[in-house]
Amino acid sequence: MKVINEKGKLFGVINIVDLLVLLAAIAIVAGVGYKLFGPQIAAAASKQVDMTVVIRVRGATPFMQKEIARNSQVGKKLVSGNEYVNATITDMQVEDYVQQVTTADGRIVDALDGTKKDLVFTIATTVAEDAPSPKIGTQEVRAGRTFILKTNDFETTGNIDSVDIAKE
Repeated sequence: MKVINEKGKLFGVINIVDLLVLLAAIAIVAGVGYKLFGPQIAAAASKQVDMTVVIRVRGATPFMQKEIARNSQVGKKLVSGNEYVNATITDMQVEDYVQQVTTADGRIVDALDGTKKDLVFTIATTVAEDAPSPKIGTQEVRAGRTFILKTNDFETTGNIDSVDIAKE
């Protein structure tokens, strides 16, 4: 049996040009699949560790304070885009809002605001142990960054105070 017969078919089954087109199509599908699902497969395969993030909403207005008191966010899952993510608000504290003001003699001192408060949220999630850029949904999590805190019925922006990734 010849490898390529007189009709140009490989092993008498498939045309060489058709085989090359088929191999190119398979390579393209594999490349697109890897690009789309590669990071998710890598995250699923790597060891997951606990991560705790503290987010501070500075100077929340009385209206927001009343809304948080009326509709507690503790125990709610975070939302990214239009989907829930593997992150839950585990605690929320209301703290005094301290701002710096200039006195009449030119000194800068800390002063408590009588109406505004800081809202401090604690979020628990899991991330890949070796993740160079830990994320909650699509947002990178690093101390000092701005973070959009969003549940199914609440959304605000705060700053990340701290990030603790468990070492196991």
